Amino acid sequence: MKTFPLPGTSILAPNVVLGLMRIADKSDEEIRALVHEARDAGIDFFDHADVYGNELYQCERRFAEAMRLTPSERDEITIQTKAGIVKQDGPYFDFSYDHIIESVDGSLKALGTDRIDILLLHRPDALVEPEEVARAFDDLEAAGKVLHFGVSNHTPRQIDLLRKFVRQPIVANQLQLSITHEPIIAQGLAANMVGEPQSATLDGGGILDYCRVNDITIQAWSPFQAGFFNGVFLGSPEYPELNKVIDRLAELHDVPPMAIATAWITRHPAQMQVVLGTTNPDRVSEAARGSDLELTRAEWYELFRASGHLIP
Repeated sequence: MKTFPLPGTSILAPNVVLGLMRIADKSDEEIRALVHEARDAGIDFFDHADVYGNELYQCERRFAEAMRLTPSERDEITIQTKAGIVKQDGPYFDFSYDHIIESVDGSLKALGTDRIDILLLHRPDALVEPEEVARAFDDLEAAGKVLHFGVSNHTPRQIDLLRKFVRQPIVANQLQLSITHEPIIAQGLAANMVGEPQSATLDGGGILDYCRVNDITIQAWSPFQAGFFNGVFLGSPEYPELNKVIDRLAELHDVPPMAIATAWITRHPAQMQVVLGTTNPDRVSEAARGSDLELTRAEWYELFRASGHLIP
């Protein structure tokens, strides 16, 4: 498993992360098997959110109940969680001081820990008052409840607005990215091409390069998703050319197809993290094998073309 120093932190992070949004209905044994498989693959970074599960804090609580981490075991892993989405009477977003503080306190209790390594603001709040976010971050940091801070699904200007008031570095931005859902990459290859849909800016203006310039680590969620929650592309009859290329490269490199999909993201020099959402331990290990696989430029661009994108 490849690791790298996560900018703005003291964390040596793996380039593959295990997301735990689907463990609400899993048994203790199933959760332990999933986490242990991840640890065996070199994944020691776990992604949560207060709203994951059928009720508030459910997945965080199930993780803590199943794992029952000792203090030394807790020190061995990175726990990341998110705040800002309100489901009750919603959905809507809330980056107010009171909501952020309440959410973190709830997550700490559910996770059975005294600290959150990284807290992400979960999707942008159109009504954000950045001064309140800054006050919440300051108080959480001073209390030792949160060590580092980031965002999820934010545009460059939304991050700039926060950074005008927040003292702490924004260390991560979690964004949807896969071989077939790649506007943050594809737009840059077709910029200023009149009449070409790929040239449209959907991310608020070059979020990929913005994050690289500002040492913000991109965390790619739904790395095997064809689009916005509409099924995976691996093995899908809707992507015959892409799967033909993936299968050929998988055979060439002696890895599962899922490892090729992982490697396409980790090959990018932005040094991104892939956030896995599966609850199948075998798929975790299969995807993790892409961590150390460095595709050639020709292979990377062949996958890009096979996914239906233009290379001028």
